[in-house]
This record gives sequence, structure tokens and C-alpha cells, in this order.
Amino acid sequence: MSMALPDPAARERLLADEIAGKFPDARGRFGPYGGRYVPETLIPALDRLEAGIRAHLHTPQFQARLGSELASWVGRPTALSFASRLSAAWGAQVWLKREDLAHTGAHKINNALGQALLAQQLGAQRIVAETGAGQHGVASAAACARLGLPCTVYMGAVDMERQAPNVGRMRLLGAEVVPVTGGDQTLRAAIDEALRDWVADPSGTFYLLGSAVGPHPYPYLVRELQAIIGREARAQFLQDQGVLPDAVFACVGGGSNAIGMFHAFVPDRSVQIVGVEAGGRGSGLGENAASLSYGRPGVLQGCYSLLLQDDDGQIQETDSISAGLDYPGVGPEHALLMTAGRVQYESANDAEALEALQECARLEGILPALESSHALHGVKRWARSHPGGRVILCLSGRGDKDMPTLQRTVLK
Repeated sequence: MSMALPDPAARERLLADEIAGKFPDARGRFGPYGGRYVPETLIPALDRLEAGIRAHLHTPQFQARLGSELASWVGRPTALSFASRLSAAWGAQVWLKREDLAHTGAHKINNALGQALLAQQLGAQRIVAETGAGQHGVASAAACARLGLPCTVYMGAVDMERQAPNVGRMRLLGAEVVPVTGGDQTLRAAIDEALRDWVADPSGTFYLLGSAVGPHPYPYLVRELQAIIGREARAQFLQDQGVLPDAVFACVGGGSNAIGMFHAFVPDRSVQIVGVEAGGRGSGLGENAASLSYGRPGVLQGCYSLLLQDDDGQIQETDSISAGLDYPGVGPEHALLMTAGRVQYESANDAEALEALQECARLEGILPALESSHALHGVKRWARSHPGGRVILCLSGRGDKDMPTLQRTVLK
């Protein structure tokens, strides 16, 4: 069970503080969640990062350089595409925010580029990163190549096998890809190894964290760098339709594309916000990666949030066809938004995601990532009870990277 606040007044106070920009607070908390639970050796590095964010991130000079690179190299703004044939098939008006069109094929480049520029500003000598689906690793490798920074990417051995195309891309971009053979050999184990590397050299190394998780200030930093997704989508929809959408959807693993999509819409009370987690193969512990649907509060990798854990507090292995959603925790701001009642979180299982992927490919000529396909199923389900409704879906990435998995499943 999640740590819900049943008192409506308390929920409203949390939401009002979130809208007012009071989170994270001075302790790095999003209401009850967040914080900083790390070895003492990392505190100075996190303090330097927090000070660097305050000093540089929102200055006109930094934003001008970031904006220039996002426009000329990443390809922003990404398109907002009306999905006419999906709309006809599902009975709602569906728009796709096309993060699959960003350089390297996913939303991850927004955050990787911003953090790499910040690392360079702070004088870092090398970058370490973790990756699950490989998209953050590719984005980190590309951003480091662009800026001339050495890059080491940690990736679970299981993920390296199912995301082989991205492993090759990272290496071609000049990154060292280190296989992680301990633990569950997926994203959680990769984050553990990246943190160990950072602890060994916290002054010369910059940890480029890929999702809205981890110790403060990472959830805030990643949110700020990904929020461009929702700002663009909101402005594009208003310009095109003259009104706000009825709903916005995104898939949720750690939660970076989702918080980026949702953040601009949180103050718009008329807009329903829905996050879709990985339901895997069932609702039992170890059968899914749906931390908000089935998790309980606890600490993982520097952050207090909702986690998939047993009665003794032991973090459990997860199961999902999608490497990018295969993580037993979730960003603290998502936990806050659920607790405050602003965002609804649900799940889609492997079979539902695969079905939605095929529909999008055949009806729209767009091959979505398996991660995004979970959100696509959520939109299809929403459309049944909201005929004619207007909805934006964050298509977080393209599905080329998933071809080995698709060859074994739908194309076998």
C-alpha cells in the first residue's frame, strides 16, 4: 500500500505547495518523500552539485547555451502529431508528443545534455552514467562526445542482451560500456555500480543520473531539464486547438519523461493527468515494476519513495518486457503527486503494451518504444470511457532499440 493521506485538506495543502514551487524544500523533500540518504563521502559532491544548480542552471547564459544546443543539435521543439488513425480506432482525439524525434531517439537527451553542460561548467573531468533500456546511455555518450568529456556507462548484463543495438551505439559514440553482472543485472544494479564509481572520485567525476530518482538534488535537476516536454506540448496544443487537453499521459518507470510531461499541467485542474507503470506479467511481488500501484515507502539509492519490497523491507526484483521501466522504485515527486491526488497512476501489462505498440506502428507508421507503449495502452483504455476526448501522450522514445525483443515476441 502507498503512503496516502486520507485527509482531503492535507492533500490539498500538499498540492498547493507543489503548485507554488515549494518542493523540493530545504531538505530536498517533496512532502514526505525525497531527501538524501547517501554515504558521507558523497555529501560534499551533492552539496557542490546543489550549489552549482543554484549558481548556473537558470542563468540567462546557461539557458542560452542549452537552448541553442537543444534547437540546433537535439532538434527541439519536437512535433506534436495528431494521430488520426489511432483516434478513429480508439474513439478519442489523440496527439503524440514526439520525443522519439529528438536526437538519439528519446527524451533522455534533454537531461543528458543539460547535465553534461552543467558538469563542464563545474569542472568535472569525466562522466559516469547508468542505463537500463540504453537510451540514457546513448544520450549520455552523445552529449559527452559533443562536449569532449570521457564517458563510462554502467549497464546490467540482462539489459545489455535485450538492448544490444544501444550497446553498439554507445561504443560507437566513444563511451566505455561496463557490464554489471551482480544483483538483478538490470537498472537497479547499474545505478549501484555508477554510485560506487562516483564515491571513489566524487570531486573529479560527475554522476549523470538518468531519471527523476536518487538523492537530492537529482529529482529536481532532472525535472527541470525534462520540463521542456510539457511546456512545449501545452503551448503547441493551445496554439493548435485553442483549449487545453482533457488529459495527458506518460509511461512511468523512474519517471523522468512523465514528470517532464506532467509538470506544466499540474496547475491546470481541468486536465486529468495519468501515469502508466509496467504491469509485467501479474500483480504479485516480483511480477511487475509498478511501484506506485503496489509499492510501500522506503529508501532506495539515496531517496525515500515508494518501492517494491517485501514485509522485511527487502527490495524485490522486478519484471517487465520494457528495460526502461524495469525498476523497483519511482521518483519522489511522483509519489507526492499521487499522495496529493493530482495524478492517477495505473499499469499496463506486457501483452497490453505489445498490442498497443503494434497498433501504433500499423495505424500511424510510428514504431514506439516498449516504454511508451504502456502509456499508449493507457490512452486506449481511457478513450473507452471518454469518447471524443482530447488527449496528449508523451511518446517518450522510438522502438528501434526493442527489435531484439520484438523479434522474439510479436515477430516470431
